[in-house]
Formats: sequence, structure tokens, C-alpha cells
Amino acid sequence: MKTLNQDIKDRAFRPVYCLYGEEAFLKKSYKNRLIEAVLGDDRMNFQSFYEKETDLDEVISLADTMPFFSEKRLILIENSGLFKKDAEPLPSYLPRMPESTVLLFVEEQVDKRNKLYKKVKELGYVTELGRQSEGELKKWIVRSLKQENRQISQAAMGLFLDSVGDDMEHIRTELDKLVAYTEGREGILPEDVRAVCSVQITGKIFDMITDVALGRQKAAMGKYCDLLALREPPMRILFLIARQFNQLLVVKELALTGKGKDEIAKKAGIQPFVAAKAMSQGKNFRMGELRGYLEKCAEAEEAVKTGRLSDKLAVELLITEFSGRK
Repeated sequence: MKTLNQDIKDRAFRPVYCLYGEEAFLKKSYKNRLIEAVLGDDRMNFQSFYEKETDLDEVISLADTMPFFSEKRLILIENSGLFKKDAEPLPSYLPRMPESTVLLFVEEQVDKRNKLYKKVKELGYVTELGRQSEGELKKWIVRSLKQENRQISQAAMGLFLDSVGDDMEHIRTELDKLVAYTEGREGILPEDVRAVCSVQITGKIFDMITDVALGRQKAAMGKYCDLLALREPPMRILFLIARQFNQLLVVKELALTGKGKDEIAKKAGIQPFVAAKAMSQGKNFRMGELRGYLEKCAEAEEAVKTGRLSDKLAVELLITEFSGRK
């Protein structure tokens, strides 16, 4: 991202950019910054294409058109899927595209073997904007709060990330709530986080699994009812329960081989702080139990699909069985 920041700062733009990855907040942020840097308030020389609306002949025709009363024309192509299929004649066209045109792609996924990907990387700049590490998130949170004359304690920071997860859009929303709640004072404390921050559903599922591990059946069922009250579909809850058990199984297997938190996080595709929580929670289960729970989740899904049980009852019975283990 250093290259991208430098281009924006120097206003020295490459002919084509591709921003991709699963962190929607960063993609949106850099997309808007590039558009602002290239065009300012000029929207006469801005065209955009979304998903299946992308007509490559029209894109090329616009790219060949000189900008009106401006140095640059910017064309945005978003979620087109062009980096996962044959995108001719675009790859062949890019080398002869006028210097007055900047082409900006914003995609969820790319295939690095794709001809368009290779050409964009050769002529312009490609960057993946994925989930940020725990350290990067903390730095960003501190910077964001500093702009609002706020400081967050270490304990509050840990609780905050545990509660809201690593999605930057959600973090931004929860930070705004914290800033408003703490109006008139500088420090943000754990009790502030508890008072106003919304716990993501994954966090609620984690807490439910903790109740299951400790045999707290009433508490586990209470959390299930809370999720239903939030209009979470029972089958989504079942999916997340199964995913959490699978994550615990993977993390536990890696931990048993002697791997540390950071290596486990990398291999499991999760954040280090998530890996640490899973390592701690996994100590409450045996490997055989976790495999058995995953089988039970699959059986519950099958029971719903075949009409033997309603979705709500199937998940309720599952939680009751799991939390009655002790």
C-alpha cells in the first residue's frame, strides 16, 4: 500500500490500478482517495461500470476519448469478474491506452494466472487489501481515536477487538459509537466498550461454545434465544456453530504439533488474537469430542433438509445435547 499512498501523494498516476481482497473498508477508502486525487470535484470525466454492466467495447471507447477541460479521465470498473475469465480485447488494448486515461479496477477476487491480471501488474499497480493483522488494526484504531482526542486503555482495546472482530467497516461504526458515548472525556475504558459496542454474531457464537464447554446449558440456550431475537436464521447459527467447532479442531491439531499462536493463525487463516482465543477455548474439548460435534452438526442439517425436524428445533436440540456434556 506504500506505493499507492505515494502515487496519491505525488499525484503521479499509473495508467491502471487493481485493488482486490476481502477488506471492503480499505478497498472503498483507497478507491475514493484515488478518484479524489485524480479528478478532484470533476465528475464530467468519470465513468463507472459495475458487475455484469461492464461493456468492454464501451470501456475502450471511453478510454480513447480525451478528457474535457481536464488532464485525466478516470474509469472505474468494480466487481466485474474480469480477472477470472477471458477479458479480451482489454489486455491487448492497455499498452496503447492514452496517457490521459486512468483505469481503476476494484475486485473481490483475482486469478493471478489471468492475462488481464498480468498485464495490469506489468503496466500499472496491483495490491491485495485483505484482513489486517491485530497489530495493524490496533494502530489504525489508535490513530482514528487520536483524531477525536480520545485514548483507549490496553484492556479496553483487547475487549473491543474481541467484541467487534476484525472487519474494519464494523470497527469504524463501533468507534463512532464509543466517541459519541465518551463525549466530554478523553479516556475509553472497558466499561465503555461493554456499554455501547455491538458484539458480532461470531462473538456470540464463541461465547455460546464456551457455555457448552463448561456445561452451562441455560446460558447457552439463552444466547441461542438472543440470536433468534436478533432475527438470525437458525441454519446460519448452525453453520457458525459448526464453523467454530471446525476452527477449534484445526487450531487444537496445530497446537498439539508444537506450533505457536502466529504460525497457527497463518495456517488456519485467522487473526492471531482469534487463534489465541481458540487455543484457550480448545483446551476444554478433546479431539474426539470436536469431531463428534461436527458429525452431529451435519446430522442436524440433514434432519432439517429432509423435513424430520424444524430448523429452530434442530439447533435447540443440538445445543441442549452439547451443553449437557458435564
